[in-house]
Amino acid sequence: MNFTKKNIEDAVNEKILSFEQSKKLIEFLKKQPNTSPKFDFTHVLYYIGGMIAIGAMTLFMNLGWESFGGIGIVFISLFYGSVGLKLTNIFKSKGLAIPAGICGTFVIALTPLAVYGLQQALGVWPDDSVYREYYQYIKWHWLYMELSTLAVGIIIAWKYKYPFLIMPIAVTLWYLTMDSTVMINGGDYNWELRKLVSIYSGLLMIALAFWIDIRSYKKADYAFWIYLFGVISFWVGISLQHSDSELSKFIYFMINLLMIFTGVLIVRRVFVIFGALGCSGYIGYLASDLFKDSWLFPITLTLIGLFFIYLGVLWQKNELVITSKARSFLPQALRELLESKHA
Repeated sequence: MNFTKKNIEDAVNEKILSFEQSKKLIEFLKKQPNTSPKFDFTHVLYYIGGMIAIGAMTLFMNLGWESFGGIGIVFISLFYGSVGLKLTNIFKSKGLAIPAGICGTFVIALTPLAVYGLQQALGVWPDDSVYREYYQYIKWHWLYMELSTLAVGIIIAWKYKYPFLIMPIAVTLWYLTMDSTVMINGGDYNWELRKLVSIYSGLLMIALAFWIDIRSYKKADYAFWIYLFGVISFWVGISLQHSDSELSKFIYFMINLLMIFTGVLIVRRVFVIFGALGCSGYIGYLASDLFKDSWLFPITLTLIGLFFIYLGVLWQKNELVITSKARSFLPQALRELLESKHA
């Protein structure tokens, strides 16, 4: 829970703290290192600068770099990487966790470029594709770049332990599932298979994120990025499924409702956002197709909406009793995680 000056002043008014204690507490909090991400101008500048630097060596890489040849690309990548690691260590020594994590992420993002250059230098690059296509197309031979990125990412994340370092690892896991599908399928870009792989790989990433969440919630939010790309992969996979069965469409709606409930339970907004999108899509389908000419449909939706509001009122009145009883049946580690989220 984040405390504001107003919260402390309210505590003084309620005689929980004395005025002198509140002043000392405010001074103490001001002296603490600013290590967690916040939406302020300083952190916005950090992330803008970091994403520009990372984007320059990834998404926005142009064909001009091909003129350096494989060896040239390898040496330039190593030079940039050494600078990135040096800056990471400098910022770490100064207690600046956010820029340190961004610089470490920059090093991880350089890995596929270095591996691409090495493959070009060794003459083992299999076709005429170029590095910039790594972020645009699905190809089996990106696997070497992805596996190398995962290895470097895990090493750097283990050494520095900044949550933002997990971002390129999560992205690479997502890429890896898509490219490995093409390889397993013998180079065939089977759309149905890719949708199924998206669903199951998303579920695996969500399970991995949940495991990380339970193990590390007392330290930092290392699970955020894996949750994000896991939910995206799963939700896109189920949303692209096609069926003429009304039952299948209703099951899709219920899955999205379950995502919303899960997001509220473990305090992960990404589940709620995508679950709400899915529910909205289903309701939009009902309005535009199944009940297109029914005057009862808007009235029914209104009643359903009011019913949910009523459920919210009941939940607010009985939340402590319900959650206390429900959590008593959960494993200790999961109970502690949920209690920390709602502290």
